[in-house]
Amino acid sequence: MKNPLLSALSCAAALLCAAPAAHAQAGREKGEAFLIENAKKEGVKTLPSGLQYRVLKEGDGKHPAKADQVVVHYKGTLIDGREFDSSHKRGEPAKFGVTQVIAGWTEALQLMKEGSKWMIYVPWQLAYGEKGSGKLIGPRETLIFEVELIAILN
Repeated sequence: MKNPLLSALSCAAALLCAAPAAHAQAGREKGEAFLIENAKKEGVKTLPSGLQYRVLKEGDGKHPAKADQVVVHYKGTLIDGREFDSSHKRGEPAKFGVTQVIAGWTEALQLMKEGSKWMIYVPWQLAYGEKGSGKLIGPRETLIFEVELIAILN
């Protein structure tokens, strides 16, 4: 005869394990639907990787290389509009290496010219993947960034 407490605990454990997977799947589906609709908007370009971007302002400087450091102002949001990060709110631009960020940023930054301001739409595979990041960015989450490439440092 089965122990009722053991059965209840096994059931609870199964539910707890299934919940994150279901959340990740829902995040993926919402993100994919968002990107399909977003691709139809005027000015949005989709790259073979799935990364999307829209030029808000075209700069006239050079493109950064993988080995460069850049100075950027940015704001990051989820597809529902919730903001999770902003250099503007910190009161100073961010400085980092082109390859020290998520893959979607690395790809976009190398296409931008110094002085440009873009919206980039990053599918989960080019963002934080299966694990997410922090409290707001869940697994398989599509992210939106407004990025201004202020300077390229060698």
